[in-house]
Amino acid sequence: MALPNIYDSQVAQQLIDRINKLTPETLPLWGKMNASQMLAHCNVTYEYIFDERTDKPNFFVKWMLKKFVKKKVTSEEPYAHNLTTGPAFIIPDTKNYNQEKSRLIHFITKVTTLGTPFFVDKKSVSFDELTMDEWNNMMYKHLDHHLRQFGV
Repeated sequence: MALPNIYDSQVAQQLIDRINKLTPETLPLWGKMNASQMLAHCNVTYEYIFDERTDKPNFFVKWMLKKFVKKKVTSEEPYAHNLTTGPAFIIPDTKNYNQEKSRLIHFITKVTTLGTPFFVDKKSVSFDELTMDEWNNMMYKHLDHHLRQFGV
């Protein structure tokens, strides 16, 4: 079963509509993050995609990620609850909810606007080469997981 196509504007709008159902007070159904931390956590993926972050895994960590994590992140199989996350994705403090929400909506819109041509031959910071389906699965699945975590 293929995941929805995040490059499609209707799919992107569905995700944005779900984000717009959140409030700063929305509580998670599982996990430790609050709503602002979750939005900031989701933004990390796009910060890497759009080169807003300069930290990158070293050779050994990258090899481990490609060997043991890539398939879980890029497959169509949903994430389990309460998985361990990478250090760069841990948001220890509360963030500005409105700012993080705006940033996430901007990133989703940017993915849709740039579309698949942007992702052709684009390497992932953690996994190197990804197919269009792997990019789609990674982005859609991560957002969907955390929106379900917060009941939207």
